[in-house]
Amino acid sequence: METANRKVLFIDNFDSFTYNLVDDFCKRGCEARVYRADTALDDLKAVAADFDPDLLVISPGPGTPDTAGVSLDAVGYFNDKLPILGVCLGHQVIVQHFGGKIGHAPEPMHGKPSRVTHNEKDIFAGVENPLQAGRYHSLCAVEIPECLEEVARFGDVVMGVKHKELPIYGVQFHPESILTPAGGKLIENILSIAVSEKRQ
Repeated sequence: METANRKVLFIDNFDSFTYNLVDDFCKRGCEARVYRADTALDDLKAVAADFDPDLLVISPGPGTPDTAGVSLDAVGYFNDKLPILGVCLGHQVIVQHFGGKIGHAPEPMHGKPSRVTHNEKDIFAGVENPLQAGRYHSLCAVEIPECLEEVARFGDVVMGVKHKELPIYGVQFHPESILTPAGGKLIENILSIAVSEKRQ
């Protein structure tokens, strides 16, 4: 499916990985606009009205969903308007917004690969299973709300979720990391999903 010329709106949670993630989308022909997490929600709404994005991506970052600036409010506003992908902290933001709980991971993982098993559907379609995934986090989802479905896991840690009715996805690992060799396929899949949603 054609994914070039897609417009992607990024919320940057002040993370060094954000622009690696942006670059991975731009390499696939996307136009990206990046706004820091301290952007006001009204300003983000105005940007979206003008830019007309196909996808919202919430980046990794330090801290917790409660300290992730506009990210929680953005999920609240855009969840029924745009496909959303949350990465690492962005994944935790999605889980918390919909009523889940975030807590400490069994062990901190900073720059370590894990073999993540997944459901082989949607963003994981055509992705090797288990997937080698780069992890950089000390927090994780410890309780998943009813409206979200667990779609990836490593041991006791939820590594991926999707909304049961909306095109909203979260991954605890970093698809843009060199430690996630198949991460590009995941990015292509979320773009294909965004294209499909736009056509409906």
